[in-house]
Amino acid sequence: MTIKPKLSALFKSCTLAAAVSLPLASTAQADDSFILAQAMNTDHIFHATSEQFITELDAQNPDYDVEYHPGGDLGDWTSLFEQTMQGAIPMTITYGASEFDPRLDLTWLGYVVDSWEKAREVYGPGGPMVDVYNQILEENDLVSLGIIPAGFGSITIRKGVGKVPTNFPEDAKGIKMRVVPTPLAVERFNNLGFSAVPMPFSELYTALQLGTVDGRAFGPAVEIWQMRDVLESYVLTRDYFEHAFWLVNKDWWDDLPEQERKDIRAAADATLNVVWDKARSIDEDYLAKVREHGIDVVELTPTQLQKAKDSLYANEWPYMEDVVGTDIMDMMRKIAAIN
Repeated sequence: MTIKPKLSALFKSCTLAAAVSLPLASTAQADDSFILAQAMNTDHIFHATSEQFITELDAQNPDYDVEYHPGGDLGDWTSLFEQTMQGAIPMTITYGASEFDPRLDLTWLGYVVDSWEKAREVYGPGGPMVDVYNQILEENDLVSLGIIPAGFGSITIRKGVGKVPTNFPEDAKGIKMRVVPTPLAVERFNNLGFSAVPMPFSELYTALQLGTVDGRAFGPAVEIWQMRDVLESYVLTRDYFEHAFWLVNKDWWDDLPEQERKDIRAAADATLNVVWDKARSIDEDYLAKVREHGIDVVELTPTQLQKAKDSLYANEWPYMEDVVGTDIMDMMRKIAAIN
């Protein structure tokens, strides 16, 4: 199953393709240059990944000239996903845009892993999830070179609410929880007992300030730190592992000479090993900063954690199976060691 973009989105993408791919085609023939774009600022792990890759590729093949575009100057993360899918941009680091294929909501699936050690085993270099995702991505003319980690997402409560939910669904009743605007996110937090409020990230800080929502879900430590002045508690549910894709357009990738693919692959693999170490360190550093700032950081007890897991496995995982199919979910159960 391949979900095609709406006509208006396709038109915009094709227009940008005309603007980007023409100079790209001429320079690629002349000096083996190609575009790498990502939408985050220079403090983000995406930027560190990109810079490391450029260094590694220069060591593998100094004839390459990577035209690097950070900070979203070629579009936001959803636009970059689409442009790479359409071939306007050959390479990007971005999140899975499920508006083009709902199966990509698999990236939000709860409790696949709950520790950095397990996350690296499953999502890291040589882990099984790249192959799982590529079954979906290749139908959208994309190939993932690897998975970029961002850290575990948990829930946080704004100042003034005075509640610290740790037992689900009992403690969650009446709490308006912002979730990412996907059906899977609404399904999860309604099942955990919250009133799920889907909301774009751009509106979240103001909503916390004004009390439109009582808290937010899907929050890795770096984002809790960024919003620290409006938050009072951070409950480490670790209900999902936030990660992104390192994507190339499949047609572009397949058309490269074999040695050039090997050079890029070798540079990407070397980069991924560095990035996974760096990402864990960044995540742990920001969690320490959140604690030092005075936000109440709460660990679930083993019993509370298992209760939350059981809820997701019983409700969310069958829901996701209807989206991605039995074969993929059987692979996910094996990966997560769920009987």
